[in-house]
Amino acid sequence: MFKKIYSILFLTLALAGCKKDPDNVAPNDNVSTGAFPNSLAELNTVLNPAYGNLKSIGLWGFELMPKALENSVHAGEANYNGDGAWNEMTANNLSVTNGKSQNAWVALFAGVSTCNVTLDAADFFENNKATAEQKTDIDAVRGQAKFLRAFYYMHLEMLFGEAYLKAGGANDNKMGVPLFIQTPKTVEETRQPRATAKEVWDFIKEDLQEAAVLLDNRAWPASEVGRVTEWSAKALLGKAYVFTEDWANAKTTLLEVITNSGKTLMPYSKYKNAFNGNPANEFNEESLFELNVDPDNRGNYGPWGNTPNASTLNGVIWSPYILSEAGTETGSRPLGYGGNLGVHDKNIKRFGYPLGYYTLVANPAFNNALPPSPSNPAQIMDPAYRAQAEAVRTNKTADPRLYVNLVQPWLDVLNTNWNDGPRMDVPVSKPDYLAGQPNTYGWGFRKYAAIDYHLNSVNFDKWNWYFIRMADVYLLYAEALIGAGDGPGGLEYLNKVHRRAYDLPINNASPIDYASLTAATPAIADPVLGNNPLRYERWAELFHEGHWWFDVCRWRLGPQEASFFGTARNLTTPLTFNEAKNYSWPIPLIEFNANAEIAGQQNPGY
Repeated sequence: MFKKIYSILFLTLALAGCKKDPDNVAPNDNVSTGAFPNSLAELNTVLNPAYGNLKSIGLWGFELMPKALENSVHAGEANYNGDGAWNEMTANNLSVTNGKSQNAWVALFAGVSTCNVTLDAADFFENNKATAEQKTDIDAVRGQAKFLRAFYYMHLEMLFGEAYLKAGGANDNKMGVPLFIQTPKTVEETRQPRATAKEVWDFIKEDLQEAAVLLDNRAWPASEVGRVTEWSAKALLGKAYVFTEDWANAKTTLLEVITNSGKTLMPYSKYKNAFNGNPANEFNEESLFELNVDPDNRGNYGPWGNTPNASTLNGVIWSPYILSEAGTETGSRPLGYGGNLGVHDKNIKRFGYPLGYYTLVANPAFNNALPPSPSNPAQIMDPAYRAQAEAVRTNKTADPRLYVNLVQPWLDVLNTNWNDGPRMDVPVSKPDYLAGQPNTYGWGFRKYAAIDYHLNSVNFDKWNWYFIRMADVYLLYAEALIGAGDGPGGLEYLNKVHRRAYDLPINNASPIDYASLTAATPAIADPVLGNNPLRYERWAELFHEGHWWFDVCRWRLGPQEASFFGTARNLTTPLTFNEAKNYSWPIPLIEFNANAEIAGQQNPGY
């Protein structure tokens, strides 16, 4: 669903089959709200698509991360060159017909539509069917819908708005996105001009403020733990304040989350494995809003094949490689699609990895009486290099988050299956397309990747996706304090997150603390992050989680980032960045074709 939806989508109600956890639901029908809903259960059924839409193909179901944001920030480097829209994302030079941005636009507005329909349904139910005792439950539905509407609009504005707001109001009248405050009743009402950036951000904040009130003290049973809460709303509201440089409100709101939500940073022992599908780590003490993803084996490539209630598909693109069945890098085997998306080598040094590239040497323990295999390879990593690499880990010479996020060839061993065969320990490999190229690291993704199963054989992800977690809140609070002039206070919250990465008590001063806001970070020879702990901590802590593009845009780091990464495998020319254009995605051509009210309102440069 949602492959080809224009503004007319606001005239319908997407109705999903009901499940207890709303994050598992996908829209599959259309009905009128003329005599519906008749019960709280039916009202929640109307709400469910607002959650399920998060797994749309154009959003976190597939395209937004591996085919858009990870290429835009060069966390990932595509080896596949057969998708022009993907290549445009890598170059940060989109056309008005770019399929990835178009699909995100359509899916985000579809999410807005489901929220507006839910709010209409809540009004209908309260006014026509409900008892007085059901008011609190109806308001809880309203609170969730307002939160999700704000969440969708925040992403619309961050991706397609002309510019972020700045303190002092310099960008208040820049073009934002069209605002649909309620469900349109006519085709004409589906055609809205672009609001100003300030109007959009004010609407987002108002929705989140109301969501927090409507969800005040609302506790969900374990079977519905995926639903948002008062603290989800206040955390996202605090983020909206930071992203619009409203430091005073940001400080107050984020401190309330830190002080009163009952959430904190999870210990490193949990954190290091919190992104790979262990059910024990889901909805943990750090999580404020996450997308529940239950592993399934429905085939047809899940949401890509329009399979209702399917899992997500990000990992099929960015999964790591293991050694070939002959124990070689040549012919190494991807645990997802081969050659689609690897890790850009520049990220290795950015995490502070101090060593150069490794070489292969003859394996002195090779057993000629047995065939070559992953447990009996003819060549191995140079033992001297391996010893140095192991020392980097043991001594934490590099940021330990390097190993939370990525896997290293030869040192990391994955216990996995291959084509549904028996499970076995197999070393991580440099990708086959890099085999024989000595001046490459060839690391693979670990966070949000298939590391203990062969994803191609089952076509699903099995890990939940964190949208908001306390590390982000701590870093946003640090930024708010710094923006308000409290550098020491901000530095302490940067250090709390930094300490957790090194498995140290977060509230105690430590030898690895930053001494100032311009102290050296782990990033090696990095003019963007090397002496900026705020930037570095947001990059390192939230790496591969879909946040960095928005930081690049609001801090206007595009040219510096393009210069740092230099090249990309799926491009033939060096990376560049046009600051007059590239911070905003273009309004898709399909919207101009469907909505005459935005004629002449394209973002600059397109």
